[in-house]
Amino acid sequence: MLILARKQDESIIIGDDIQVKVIRVQGNQVHLGISAPRSVTVHRQEIYEQAKSENLKAAHGKSTELKDRLGALPSLMQARTK
Repeated sequence: MLILARKQDESIIIGDDIQVKVIRVQGNQVHLGISAPRSVTVHRQEIYEQAKSENLKAAHGKSTELKDRLGALPSLMQARTK
């Protein structure tokens, strides 16, 4: 991990088109301004991790439901042919 020290109103540049600027330091909080193209997603880590976890749970639930339905398919097909 690269660690950089910045003061209020100072920035770092990532690549050619992403700028992270220290807007304000207040107590134990640092307010950052991020300027990036619309194609670059920016999330707070805790929000990103929560969304990722919820997506995995939803995907697992769907795959379990699909497996259950596929498992019932042979008996449904057999009942239909009678």
